[in-house]
Amino acid sequence: MTRKRDSDERRLALQARLAAMVMAGAMLAWMGLQWLGGQLNWDARFVFLFDFAALAAFFWALVVTWRIWRHRRNN
Repeated sequence: MTRKRDSDERRLALQARLAAMVMAGAMLAWMGLQWLGGQLNWDARFVFLFDFAALAAFFWALVVTWRIWRHRRNN
C-alpha cells in the first residue's frame, strides 16, 4: 500500500513541477513577446494572441494545481 502512495505522491510532485514550469515559462514568454511586439511595432491583434495564449497556460496550470490540491485533501 505504501508503494502505491509513494507512486501517487511522485506523480503529484511531477504534475506540480510541470504546472510551475508552465506558469514560469508562460510569464517569461509573455513578457518577452510583449517587449518584442513593442520594439517591432506589431499590430495589436497579434499581441492579443500572446495574451490569450498566456491566459490559457495560466488557466491550465490553475486546473492542474486545483486537481492536485483536491487529491491531497481527499487522501
